[in-house]
Amino acid sequence: MKSSAGVWCAALGVIAAVAITAAAVAGGVSGHEGARAETAAKKITICLLPKKKGLPYFTTCAKGAEEAAKELGNVELIYDGPTDGSPEKAAGMVDRWALQKVDVIAVSPNDPEVLGQAMKKARQKGVHIITWDADAAPDAREFMVNQATGRDIGYALVDTMAKDIGGAEPEGEVAIITATLTAANQNEWIKHMKERLGKYPKLTLVAVKPSNEDQRLAFQVTQDLLKAHPKLKGIFGISSVAFPGAAEAVKQSGRSGAVLVTGLATPNDMKAYVHDGTVRSVVLWNTGDLGYLTVRAAAALASGTLKAGDHELDAGRLGTKKIEGDQILLGQILVFTKDNIDDFDF
Repeated sequence: MKSSAGVWCAALGVIAAVAITAAAVAGGVSGHEGARAETAAKKITICLLPKKKGLPYFTTCAKGAEEAAKELGNVELIYDGPTDGSPEKAAGMVDRWALQKVDVIAVSPNDPEVLGQAMKKARQKGVHIITWDADAAPDAREFMVNQATGRDIGYALVDTMAKDIGGAEPEGEVAIITATLTAANQNEWIKHMKERLGKYPKLTLVAVKPSNEDQRLAFQVTQDLLKAHPKLKGIFGISSVAFPGAAEAVKQSGRSGAVLVTGLATPNDMKAYVHDGTVRSVVLWNTGDLGYLTVRAAAALASGTLKAGDHELDAGRLGTKKIEGDQILLGQILVFTKDNIDDFDF
């Protein structure tokens, strides 16, 4: 039989061992929690680059991006871009941000050839690159945050024009005013617009003209089109500055209602033209939601929760968004008319 002193020593040993084990377990749990907290608190720097800073379209995208950054809590958002739309200046910004080792650069490329080279170099430095609003070559970025497919946008524009012109078989000459001839997203839309025009054999496309993201030039180009094509029935303005520029030219020509103008722009920029009858329909998407989704996608990519091969993305207040290949789709086209345009403020 053991002595009472021996029993107490053994008991104390067991208590000590339990205490040490408990402390080790507690320390382990605390360590894991600390690691998780550190990961959650880790700052993610996201740079959002528009085609041209200062345009209402991109300003409203930036507001949605700021909302997402604030909601996530650990995102530092840098929104900047060339005020003249210069792709060379935009490429310089990508180079500078890459040298600063930011986490993600989200690019709306005005010229995918010029921007693409800078984007590839940034990826080689370990920076995540995504595109939004407009795309570049797939090897220049990891994902694109797309407002809708090019087909959906192109078809919606043509169907809207056909409806606005009216009749069982809408007919007449139509023209397209784009941003630049190098804008990949707009060239994709135009491809599908031409395809969709096949549904309306009496609508004839007579011209595709650039406006170089300049509203005054869009105004002048429209005036020239009206003179060169007196039978013109419709004009598509497929950038946020081409559309109001074209509408103003048609209004000043006194041909509102005779020449229909439709396209892509924010409702606030087009309300006056809708109410005076120069424009019957405005096609777009929620620009704030596009900026919001871009930041959510960028943050998920930086944190490792978004990876190649994923089929959906948790997009916060937008719910779950579909991923098709490397395209993250916002996927909701809106058409604003006299009946609903005043319900929107962006």
